[in-house]
Amino acid sequence: MKKKPFYGWFALSGAVLVTFLVGGAFINAFGVFLPIFSDKLGWSRADASLALSLGMIAFGLPSMFYSAMVNRFGARFTIFLGNLLAGFGVASLYFVNEIWQLYLIYIFIGAAAGFGGYIACTTIANNWFVKKRSLAMSIITAATGVGGLVFPPICTALINGIGWRGTWLVLAVVVALAAIIAGWLLVRNKPEDLGQEPDGEASPVFAPDRPALNTGGTKIWSLKYIITMPITLLILGFVIANAFAMGTVNAHQIAYMKDIGYNAMTAATTMSVMSVFSLIGSLGFGSLALKISMRYLASAGLLCEVIGFVMLLTTKNLTLLFVYTGFMGLGTGALFAAMPSFLGAYYPRERYAQVTGLVLPFHVVAQAVISWVVGEIHDATGKYTLAFLILAIFALAGSVCAYFARPPQHIQ
Repeated sequence: MKKKPFYGWFALSGAVLVTFLVGGAFINAFGVFLPIFSDKLGWSRADASLALSLGMIAFGLPSMFYSAMVNRFGARFTIFLGNLLAGFGVASLYFVNEIWQLYLIYIFIGAAAGFGGYIACTTIANNWFVKKRSLAMSIITAATGVGGLVFPPICTALINGIGWRGTWLVLAVVVALAAIIAGWLLVRNKPEDLGQEPDGEASPVFAPDRPALNTGGTKIWSLKYIITMPITLLILGFVIANAFAMGTVNAHQIAYMKDIGYNAMTAATTMSVMSVFSLIGSLGFGSLALKISMRYLASAGLLCEVIGFVMLLTTKNLTLLFVYTGFMGLGTGALFAAMPSFLGAYYPRERYAQVTGLVLPFHVVAQAVISWVVGEIHDATGKYTLAFLILAIFALAGSVCAYFARPPQHIQ
């Protein structure tokens, strides 16, 4: 009897489609609409941009709830329902006239996208792949970067052609189609549902109730046990350090470039170049992690961020600043792919969604808070020097955490 083709890559394509289309419509498109909200509806950019912050909090903070739903109903169901609801929310933006309406709708979109987004999609990759898990995870995270490159120009063209309200309707259809194609047609929860094995072959799948050899007992993988594991604290250490770097460059890099004398177009170009290097960093991490220890790669990624912050502290030369974007993009991209890869490799497959639900809020909150803290330091000192120095120290500490994040003894 002829062996059925391995279905994992088809399931992964559904998760990638969601990450690319929904992430692009929810996050990457917002910057295009921001000046329109100011020009057409009279809102300040600070007030309007708060909507995205609220949406991101709704996307990440209730992650423990999202993970519980994925464990109970399966990632396929949450991808389908969550993104259908997100599409409804995006369509509702057609009717926005008051700022409070924008806030409520973006909170709704964020919650719906969180329900059917990051945790569900990376759970699919974790369920279907063991040997090639890091590569599968990096493909999903790289799709976010591709959305950042593709959606802004597409949305700009749509706005010029059919208006900003009509563009929201087009994006809503895109999100709904992603829910149907991915959740209904492509995604399957795990290979066992189709009589297959992870990676398409017999793999050493991690048993959730396997005793940890270094505990001397038969501890079950409860949430309490996971939280008290030293490896969890080390992973949180480098995840938060990377979130600090990502939050700072996303919020303040353009402002810093303008402060030191460069025009808006040059400043924006540095962000585009960084996005390209971030994409390379994500895919590079996934490929190299098949041959090199993940903790060495993650540690190197954070050292790239250290180099980047040091360059910001020591040069205003444009050529060197573009070199900085390379280091910072490679570092943040690699670390964004590293987080789900570590969680998938170091914890039981059946506990992946739960552990991700524990770690993700730290990343989201750290990224949101640091942009405010850096802004406060700038306002108090009149420059970014102290903030960049502190962030370089955090990145260095995160590199140490990543280096010592060895696999738990029972999976070495």
